[in-house]
Amino acid sequence: QVQLVESGGGLVQAGGSLRLSCAASGRAFSMYRMGWFRQDPGKEREFVAVIRWSDGVTEYADSVKGRFTISRDNAKKTVYLQMNSLKPEDTAVYYCALTLGYTRRPGHQAQSYDYWGQGTQVTVSS
Repeated sequence: QVQLVESGGGLVQAGGSLRLSCAASGRAFSMYRMGWFRQDPGKEREFVAVIRWSDGVTEYADSVKGRFTISRDNAKKTVYLQMNSLKPEDTAVYYCALTLGYTRRPGHQAQSYDYWGQGTQVTVSS
């Protein structure tokens, strides 16, 4: 079993920054990629960013390109999401997710992930 624990959410004014963290723990497990998604009440879960664990290749949703940066710390098995120039429309619960092994499913598909964190609230005020 793998646990993902997120932290770093909160309330910030528009134009501000937040940094989310997600630490993976559990018995020996592989890590193919980790991603961030977000969800507003009543809406579908939305892809934000993904990073491939082996080489750090990243992919972003168009809505966050140039503002958000995903990174990883291999030794700590932790993925980060640095969010700059935040907008009110970025308000959502943010979830991290882990894919254990290779899959052909693209990283922006929620169905390609094996484990999910509990979510952390990000609120951006105007």
